[in-house]
Amino acid sequence: MPAVTRPEIVRSRPHRLTIVCWIVAVSIVVLFVVVAVLLGRPVHDAEAEADAGGPFGIGDQIGMVFLGILLAGGALAFTRPRVVANATEVRVRNVIGGITVPWTLVRAVRFDRHSPWAALELLDDELVSVLAVQAADKQLAVEAVTGLRRLHAAAWDGSPPED
Repeated sequence: MPAVTRPEIVRSRPHRLTIVCWIVAVSIVVLFVVVAVLLGRPVHDAEAEADAGGPFGIGDQIGMVFLGILLAGGALAFTRPRVVANATEVRVRNVIGGITVPWTLVRAVRFDRHSPWAALELLDDELVSVLAVQAADKQLAVEAVTGLRRLHAAAWDGSPPED
């Protein structure tokens, strides 16, 4: 029985950015919970209370926690980027939006020196940023770009189009 080969699939997402975003998100929630708790503390000076506009209530505390959760969710939005590529197409999902491009429309997979992330150069001279492959991830980024370039070359039978 012949060996069944599984088609190569390249998947990547930002590793270091994900860690940083989770740390920031948790810190934001903790900070806003602490602020919410401190808002509920009574003011001992009646004159200071009148100047401050009165004590804060439970609604204000809940609002602060909710605001912290919203801001943490915004920080976690930066963990959204992904790239998944197979023999026929590459799907790129960035922080806002995403695109699926067949390899036949990709001229090159670029990861220029001093560039923070990879990009797909399309035949119409458009660049599609691939935020999932970031220079900060070092070896993981190199492996992802190598895999993407291998799939691209295979789709073009080793000879990508020239102008």
